[in-house]
Amino acid sequence: MPLDTIHDFNCRLLAELPHQRYEHEPILDYATDERVRARLGWQAVFSKTLFLKFKDGRFALLLTHQGGRLDNKAVKAALGAKPSICTADEMQAEIGCLPGAVCPFLPRADIPLLVDPQLMEHHAFTWTPGHPEQTFLLETAHLAQVLEQLPCLVSYLPAPSA
Repeated sequence: MPLDTIHDFNCRLLAELPHQRYEHEPILDYATDERVRARLGWQAVFSKTLFLKFKDGRFALLLTHQGGRLDNKAVKAALGAKPSICTADEMQAEIGCLPGAVCPFLPRADIPLLVDPQLMEHHAFTWTPGHPEQTFLLETAHLAQVLEQLPCLVSYLPAPSA
């Protein structure tokens, strides 16, 4: 999928929502993310999106925060199978995103999105809308409005037990 298609879809998702857009050097790792964050003064948690695959050929996205981890049991409970993380080549072939800049919001109905509820503990979050030289920032209070516009199945993972 072309990055322009992903970017345009994300712009449409945010058209009626208060958000911020930033242009900067390409961010493909957390070290660059940290430098850009410090320079631009972002007051938000970095999101992390993992592209998952299943043995039966299905794919899914997991949206979490920078420190979030893949919880295989929670994903299996939500989607009925244990996932693995796709390789960079598989991910690029399937959705077109670059490693380190996976967009959580895709215009595809066939790739469900799983949301880590711990992301909601943060006031705002950032993500890459396709192009790694752009970042969008949104208050988490508006995330539900974005999610209800997606063409895919959206599920919140269960909160981790203490």
